[in-house]
Amino acid sequence: MEVKIIPCLSDNYSYLVFDKDKKIACVIDPSEARPVIEAVNKLDLDLRYILNTHHHYDHVGGNKKLKEEFDAKIIGYKEDQSRIPEIDILVEDGQIWSNDNFEIKIFHVPGHTSGHICYYLEKNRIIFTGDTLFSLGCGRVFEGTNEQMFNSLKIIKNLPPETEVYCGHEYTLQNSKFCIEHDANNLKLKKKIKIIKEKVQKGHPTVPSKIQDEIECNIFLKAVSLDVFSNLRDLKDNF
Repeated sequence: MEVKIIPCLSDNYSYLVFDKDKKIACVIDPSEARPVIEAVNKLDLDLRYILNTHHHYDHVGGNKKLKEEFDAKIIGYKEDQSRIPEIDILVEDGQIWSNDNFEIKIFHVPGHTSGHICYYLEKNRIIFTGDTLFSLGCGRVFEGTNEQMFNSLKIIKNLPPETEVYCGHEYTLQNSKFCIEHDANNLKLKKKIKIIKEKVQKGHPTVPSKIQDEIECNIFLKAVSLDVFSNLRDLKDNF
């Protein structure tokens, strides 16, 4: 599977996942339709599926237009049926959804929202984490609890270390400032920050990262207890 990063809105990322030979594609979290349509047409793809990690508008804003344009099916968490526009296919925690050449495991990861899910392509070692895990950060806790978010991050953290993480926003440089403030002696983090700055200066995405990088450098994944995590999350909310 190939992954094409599609910048949307001011700092969102949508992702085209496609079979290079069969030209069949799905898109993860289309914030808006236009850049996705342009990418699909440029690559001459058959967009069949729209996968939403959660219901926030900056992750589902392109659903309706893309469905009209390509007759694509929209996939989302079963408990968010009433909140994800135009949803067609309901998935649940632990399910392996497969169709055409796609085989994707669903993880329910509440915290940011009650119905947030991640999409894990196990064969390709790729996970789309939406607003649960960011590179060097994690999502704000809006509808869930700190305990839910802490446990959701542990699910992702336990994936194979080489797994590539594609998150929902380009927040990495800002997140790095918080991480280094609370982990000042982390040499691996310092090295990663240097690479991040080089990418940003060139206008390149800082994603994907890898699970191993996040374990070593992401202060939220390094939290050893719920109390430590909760304190960090409160500090980050006011950073």
